[in-house]
This record gives sequence, C-alpha cells and structure tokens, in this order.
Amino acid sequence: MRRRRRKAVSIKGLQRAFLTWLAQHAQACVFNLGQLCKNPLSSLMTTAVIGISLALPAGFYLLLENANRLTGRWDGTVQITLFLRQDLDAARTKALADELSGSAQIASVQLISPAEALAEYQRASGFADVIDTLGENPLPPILLVRPEFSAPGAEQVDGLLSELAALTAVESAQFDRQWVRRLFAIIDILQGSIMILSVLLALAVLLIVGNTIRLAIYNRRAEIEINKLFGATDAFIRRPFLYAGLVHGLGGSLIAWLLLQASIIALRGRVGELARLYYSNFALSGQDLAQAGLLFFAGGLLGLAGSWLAVSQHLKALEPA
Repeated sequence: MRRRRRKAVSIKGLQRAFLTWLAQHAQACVFNLGQLCKNPLSSLMTTAVIGISLALPAGFYLLLENANRLTGRWDGTVQITLFLRQDLDAARTKALADELSGSAQIASVQLISPAEALAEYQRASGFADVIDTLGENPLPPILLVRPEFSAPGAEQVDGLLSELAALTAVESAQFDRQWVRRLFAIIDILQGSIMILSVLLALAVLLIVGNTIRLAIYNRRAEIEINKLFGATDAFIRRPFLYAGLVHGLGGSLIAWLLLQASIIALRGRVGELARLYYSNFALSGQDLAQAGLLFFAGGLLGLAGSWLAVSQHLKALEPA
C-alpha cells in the first residue's frame, strides 16, 4: 500500500511539474506576442527582412530543381544522330538499324525515314508550302542512336561516335556533347553558388535576429535586473526572448513562402508559353510539402539560434547592482 501511494504521489508530482512547465512556456509565448504587438511596424519590418533573406536561396534552389527536372527528361543520355547516304534503300537502312541495336554499347536505335523526317520538318518549321514546291525529298534516312552510357559526354561516347562515323553507310555523325557539357557545368556552378549564398544569408538571419533581441534586452534591462533581484533564473528570463526569435524566424519563413508562391504564379504562364514554342508540356512547379516544411524548420531554427546567441552573450552582463 505504501509503495502504491508513493508511486501515485510521484506520478502526481510529475504531472504537476509538467503542467507548471507548460504554463510557464505558454505565459512566455503570450507575453512575447504582446510585446510584438506593441511595435507592429518594427516587428513586421524585421520579419520581412528575414523572409527576403530566406526567399532568395529557396527561390534559387527551386529554380535549380525545375532545371534538373527539365534536363532529367533526357534520361541521363544524349542521342547520336547518324545521317545516312541518300542512295540507301529501306531494306539496307533497316538492316543497319537492326545491326546497331545488337551492339552492347547502344541502348536503342530509332529509324526515321526520309518521308517521316520531311513531315516532321514541315510540321515544326512552318514552311510546308515552300517545301511542297520541291521536286524531291532532300532529306536522308536518319538513325537516332542512344548510347548505353549514362553520363553525357563520357569518353566511351567519343569512341562510339568515331566507330559510327567510320561506317560506309553513314554520311555524317553528330553528337552535341559540347553544349551538354557546358549546361551541366553551369548547373554544377549554380549548385555551389546556391550553397554559398545559403550560408551567407543564414548568417545574415542570425545577425538580424541577434541584433533585434539585443535591442529588446537593452530596452528591458531594468525589468531584467529587478527579476534577478527577486530570484528569477536565467532560464526564466531567457524564455521570452527565445520565443521572440522563434516567432521572427517562423514569420520570416511564412513571408518567404508567400513570396515564392507569388513568383511561381507570376512566372508559370510565361514559362508555359515558352515551353509550347518548343512543343513541350513542361510546367513550372512550386514547393512541395517537404520543401515547405524544410523552409519553416530552417527559419525557426535560425531565429531560435540567433536569439539564443544574443541572450547568452548579453544576459550575463545584466546583474543587479
């Protein structure tokens, strides 16, 4: 019986301590919101600056994600275009395509006949009336060869290109590897630039939040000294300032998310028009739920960290005389 009573008392004590801890945090949160409402303009300006600082790297990252999604439609490879001799008949062209399909270095081969190439050119160029005046089809048979190698511009592709160009039935072989290499090099540079920009703007958010909390501590220094005289702990004094940093960070994340959504809505129509000019159904995509959650988590964490650093540095200097 005594053990049961002791256990019941300990459980009630833990519940009472948890409720006390929860009430203290709720009181600090409500007190902080009241302090922010006293100066709504300055609080909004600080939150807006944080939001812009968060929106810049998030926007560049979203742009890079759309670029990767667009280039991902190549399935990681680039086609080699083989222009065959015009004197080849359909049977010999088909036999060459079947022979290349059996190679271990080639993933697939697509045959485009001269009639199909002419029809596609008429449909894409808009010069159908002019082409109809030609007496004969000037286009040769074409083979679109997809290499087995997954890396665009790989050294193996150069060797395969030389082998295909040396075939007697091939008039010329083209592989636009230079622009592909340049594109992926630009994407790599952008990825590194976004990482550097994210680190710099994260430091800027820490400085903004830290300076805001430092000013709040300075304005309430008399209140803090009185609370210390009555035995208030550093944790009790620190709690409202931590909530202030957290609210600024989350508010900045909300502003950044709204800016990104507005930018996507403004650009989606123009990107769609550009894609239709290239006969593509590509559409600009916004943040998904995981990316939005990461944005709010990063903003809240930066706000909390900046507040913690500022309070830890300046609170020790405020001791009652």
